Amino acid sequence: MACVRLILGDQLNDRHSWFQHVDPKIHYVMMEVRSETDYVKHHAQKVIAIFAAMRALADHLRQQGHSVHYFKISDALNRQNFAENLQLIFSKVKATRFEYQEPDEYRLDEELLRFARSCGLPFEVKSSEHFLDTRLGVSQHFQPQAKRWLMESYYRVIRKKTGYLMDEDGSPNGGKWNFDTENRKPWRGSPPLPKSWDFSHNHLSLWQEIQKAGVKTFGEPSADSFPWPLNRREAKTQLKAFVERGLPHFGDYEDAMHSTSDRLFHSRLSFALNVKMLSPREVVEAAIAKQKANPKEISLAAIEGFVRQIIGWREYIRGVYWAKMPDYRDGNNLQHEMPLPRWFWDGETQMNCLRHCLGQSLSTAYAHHIQRLMVIGTFCLSAGIHPRAVEQWFLGVYIDAFEWVELPNVIGMSQHADGGFLASKPYLCAASYIGKMSDYCSDCVYNPKDRLGPNACPLNVFYWDFWLRHQHRFSNNPRIGMAVRQAKAMKPEDKKAIRERAEALRAKLDHI
Repeated sequence: MACVRLILGDQLNDRHSWFQHVDPKIHYVMMEVRSETDYVKHHAQKVIAIFAAMRALADHLRQQGHSVHYFKISDALNRQNFAENLQLIFSKVKATRFEYQEPDEYRLDEELLRFARSCGLPFEVKSSEHFLDTRLGVSQHFQPQAKRWLMESYYRVIRKKTGYLMDEDGSPNGGKWNFDTENRKPWRGSPPLPKSWDFSHNHLSLWQEIQKAGVKTFGEPSADSFPWPLNRREAKTQLKAFVERGLPHFGDYEDAMHSTSDRLFHSRLSFALNVKMLSPREVVEAAIAKQKANPKEISLAAIEGFVRQIIGWREYIRGVYWAKMPDYRDGNNLQHEMPLPRWFWDGETQMNCLRHCLGQSLSTAYAHHIQRLMVIGTFCLSAGIHPRAVEQWFLGVYIDAFEWVELPNVIGMSQHADGGFLASKPYLCAASYIGKMSDYCSDCVYNPKDRLGPNACPLNVFYWDFWLRHQHRFSNNPRIGMAVRQAKAMKPEDKKAIRERAEALRAKLDHI
């Protein structure tokens, strides 16, 4: 009686109940396959990190006594897809049963379910034992006919369910559920940045193996000083360092950006979380314990902002994904059709904010949420880039980007392509916001205070053009009515000049 269990590349949880006991009749299968590297072009560091972390888990399980069958990308017997490789193992071990954990991506959920139903063996789909709620928890919370699902409502349910940051009488700590308005300070060089908690691995041989296998990637591989945690021990070290060094100032500056740092006080725990080396519970509990022990050093606003990202937004986004797929990925409510500019692949644009954020993304496979949403996302939304093109770029470039979390963030939050289901307003800004929250505008060739001149910042032009183009959609939205009214109140000649300037910029988008 041999059971084959499949472990996917984002299921690297060595504390899963599967591994509590060693059973020689259970065979674990892990595989590096072109079907996963090639469905979208990925950043080099993303491919390296996932493969290296998978190999580390396989080694750990073998050391524990488990039977692990591992297909490297370069193995001659590797058929480069799940179905054929699994059939090889089924024959090899004379399998009588097949099990796998719930995939977190829709395409893999469909693919593996089709395979399991046709493979000729009894099968079972297990929980990944990672999330705080089920796939359907969010959709079950909201009324089916609701036009939008407000995260805040669901977030409060999860707070009550977990007891995190709750008083004994059932009220939230500090009398407020959300302290977001207190977490929006720009960083101007003080307080000093914490010492980095990144790692330094050498993965040159793995990178050469990936290249030799023909995997097409983009971005810098950083193969000789690789910074990402690749096993649970390293992920726990990263968590401890963030709690000690970054968390005290995270809240104040979580929306800030600066050219001297790619992270400021952000944790960069998202990769370890999304491949399940860390659980959301242990991350939140470590942060809360630190704040309780140091209430004067870490404000309630800081801890609430961090906790909300983990147990609120992350769980909510997952629920939206599973409720709305597969149609959600094709959303294009604003009918934007422009292709991505060529400089999304090399960072060579004259706009300093985008040159910095894109350059950082291409060199590190990372940008924090404001860089993604309010710089890169704002440009794409206001310039009219096709949301699917934006989504595919985000999915490929960021090391923490897996479709369940990335797609609704881009399609719904960033590009407002779902008709406002996820976000009640479009998230876009003019240069004034970038200048307020960063130092990017200080040495840019464009004038951040101009919207009509020859050197006017393209973000200003596109910002006002967006409201002029879409005023009929948003004129009654109370959260953005002022912007629409300001656009309507412009002089006819100014409106005409903005529209013409925006079209001229779109015509030469590759060269701005």
